[in-house]
Amino acid sequence: MGSLVRKSVLMLCGDYMEDYEAIVPFHALQALGIQVDCVSPGKKSGEKCFTAVHEFMGHEIYTELQGHFFTLNSNFDDVKAESYDALIIPGGRFTELLSVDDMVLSITSKFFVEGKPIMTTCHSQLILVAAGIMKGKKCTAFPSIKPVINLAGGVWVDPEPLTKCVVDSNIISAIGWPAHAELLSLLLQSMGAKISGYQNKAILFLCGDYVEDYEINVPFRTFGGLGCRVDAVSPNKKKGDKCVTAIHDPEGAQICSEKHGHYFVITSDWDDICAEDYDCVVIPGGRSPELLVMNDKVVSLVKEFAENNNVISAIGQGKLVLAAAGLLEVVMQ
Repeated sequence: MGSLVRKSVLMLCGDYMEDYEAIVPFHALQALGIQVDCVSPGKKSGEKCFTAVHEFMGHEIYTELQGHFFTLNSNFDDVKAESYDALIIPGGRFTELLSVDDMVLSITSKFFVEGKPIMTTCHSQLILVAAGIMKGKKCTAFPSIKPVINLAGGVWVDPEPLTKCVVDSNIISAIGWPAHAELLSLLLQSMGAKISGYQNKAILFLCGDYVEDYEINVPFRTFGGLGCRVDAVSPNKKKGDKCVTAIHDPEGAQICSEKHGHYFVITSDWDDICAEDYDCVVIPGGRSPELLVMNDKVVSLVKEFAENNNVISAIGQGKLVLAAAGLLEVVMQ
């Protein structure tokens, strides 16, 4: 990948922004050496924003649950648009407030005029409309935003499939976090990065119900954005089934709270998995490793990765599976 050192991105945040749409680019871009400054009107560096988990849970429209707390790392009042190479605006209800903030609109307009990439998802296209920069531009968003896009003179594009992004000039838009792999790839390319050498890599994620929300989603979407083949499996689930994730946050008790997170879709059938087809296995934390550790086939599969000298990554409680496979004993000797 081309050097991204000294590149920087501004992220406009606010209470009840979509959890994934903030945290995935925040961590993914930093992992690649890009500085990501997160600001919110009326808040200072070190203060927190509430995030929202948006999921369809059997009702006519998505349910909103409280997500993680997101800590800002920069001051909104100190923002200078010319200091950044790209702008990210996550989705969520906070965009309704930001769309009437003159400073937010001024910042957004400067990025547009200077031709710098602007990444919008879900409902954040409202800010592009309010900034007066949508006329004649192709765009997609959450379907309820279509009338607003059309009224502003924009050209609506149906996201087909849902993971599809739309690029017009320096505006990159998507329906939301399901499109993160392509979003990240497009954003990186627009910032001058050439993604190469990853397309032949295959990574397997082992998970189950109550896998830690960030620990499964962030690396899964990031590796997908780099062009890797990423598969997620669970011993008791088939391709297309879902795992519920767990949000763990320090909220003043002696141990982190646990809240219902997003659903994570399994991408492959368990019976089709062969260790030789992958370069790496990732075992996220949460409570799902307590299930995995009791499954003999899971333990055997991890042992195969070790015998093949492939990379094995375990996060948090995921190391329970490494212990069950006898891999930590070698480390300790």
